[in-house]
Amino acid sequence: MVPPGILIGAGAALSAKVRGSDQVAVAFFGDGAVNNGAFHEGLNLAATWNLPVHFVCENNLYATEMPFEQATKNTSVASRAAAYKIPGVTVDGNDVLEVYAKAGEAVERARRGEGPTLLECLTYRWFGHHEGDPGTSYRTKEEVAAWKKKDPIQRLREKAVAESWATAGDFNDIDNEVSRVIQDAATFAVGNPQPAVSTALDHVFSN
Repeated sequence: MVPPGILIGAGAALSAKVRGSDQVAVAFFGDGAVNNGAFHEGLNLAATWNLPVHFVCENNLYATEMPFEQATKNTSVASRAAAYKIPGVTVDGNDVLEVYAKAGEAVERARRGEGPTLLECLTYRWFGHHEGDPGTSYRTKEEVAAWKKKDPIQRLREKAVAESWATAGDFNDIDNEVSRVIQDAATFAVGNPQPAVSTALDHVFSN
């Protein structure tokens, strides 16, 4: 979610292009990242070299506690793509199917050798930015409540049932399975001893 991931995405895309692979790199970041130099450097490089990379901005309107509209004059992230002559697309980030469709178009475009796409997903963060942030001092309860009504998972669930793609029972089965997996993982973690301090650096550096 932080700006350097944009540069890493461009680098991964360059690797794919050099190797002649049909792979497409995807870099995810928040609205707070688009005012950072890494955003502009990454998009400029990817556009100039026509790299197969898909840039996805999860615009949830707040960078930590900073409202996006107070951090920039141009609150349309997608419009910034024009500066690099690449497509900029804005979607309802809480509509799973719309995001899926537009992301698919961006990936196919990259695979055709037509370069990067910037996708701005308009969404929202219900909770605080971190564990110590209650998320209540810089926005209203009404604002949060309004966005919760746009829950992307619930919207997809309701549409799937309405369109007969799945039944309510299918989703209940998924819920139960996920709960079981989580409970098994928690039981395993609690039931095992704490790892030895000597293993703290294991798998961190290559031997």
